[in-house]
Amino acid sequence: MSVPPAPVAPRTGYSVLMPFTPARPEQILPFAALTQWSAAHRLWQGQSSVGDPHQTFAYAAASGFHVPVGTGVTVMPLRHPFEAALQAQSLAVAMGHPVVAGFGPGAGVFQRNMLGAPYRSQLGACREYVTAVRGLLDGEDVDLDGEFFRCRATLPSLPRPAIEIGLGVLRPGMARLAGEVADTAITWLTPAPYLRDVVVPAMREGAAAAGRPVPRLVAIVPVALDGPGRDPAALALAGNSGHMSMPHYADMLRRSGIDVDMKADPVASAKALIAGGGFLSGGPAEISAGLERYWEAGVDEIVLNVTGVHLTQGPRAALKELEEVLREVA
Repeated sequence: MSVPPAPVAPRTGYSVLMPFTPARPEQILPFAALTQWSAAHRLWQGQSSVGDPHQTFAYAAASGFHVPVGTGVTVMPLRHPFEAALQAQSLAVAMGHPVVAGFGPGAGVFQRNMLGAPYRSQLGACREYVTAVRGLLDGEDVDLDGEFFRCRATLPSLPRPAIEIGLGVLRPGMARLAGEVADTAITWLTPAPYLRDVVVPAMREGAAAAGRPVPRLVAIVPVALDGPGRDPAALALAGNSGHMSMPHYADMLRRSGIDVDMKADPVASAKALIAGGGFLSGGPAEISAGLERYWEAGVDEIVLNVTGVHLTQGPRAALKELEEVLREVA
């Protein structure tokens, strides 16, 4: 049985990120409904220790909301490549729409806690993982005996929509690798100029070396509209302090010209993030102009992230925020 190839498409449009991890699967339904009934293209979820995104998406499908979805990203130490491919295929069958299955190695401390030690090579581990998952989803007899993963298996093919394999990308090395082996590069908290000047050229370099098309670029962008009593820095911290505290995110931000020091001065770090374009805040026209810079940088899909709004004002405010931004930009 032939397996449909993952398409490499031009600008997809605006998508939305679940702004919180559902503790109960029914909590995803208002956001699945927004995706189905609005101009939003796809619904995304990230990795969670509260609920598995594949199961939550499947619940939405069983409730009647069949929409394109993406995982941005699930972390490799939690799933063998065979399990990852099986979950992606099962999700595509359940949703009846294309799936972006995004993967990343996770933070070094998480790797140590799950595996006993970090991957010796982050890029090497990602290369092996994506190679195995791709082969399985393509219906191949995979025989991988690598440094990081071993997989000798074949995944039975099912009639299903296409599945794109994504890699979480922050820095040039992973961007080049995504150009070589992935269908999609997925970024988080990356300012538009950094994507234009660093990530996109590295992706093109990797794709050229591998003799393949340049992958799609997906940017998950934190946003918040102005409003009475709203402090942009507080919103930025509420939704992004965890990422800003991680060494690999701090390094990426420094490379983009944004100095963050969450231990010394979190508020100054949040203000620097806003000034550097890593967090978009303002009126509808300002948000729209900021998002336009992502299109100009070469992004193919923008994922609106209103986590800060949810954490400070709740899910209804977050849903309303997404509706207002989508009306302005989509």
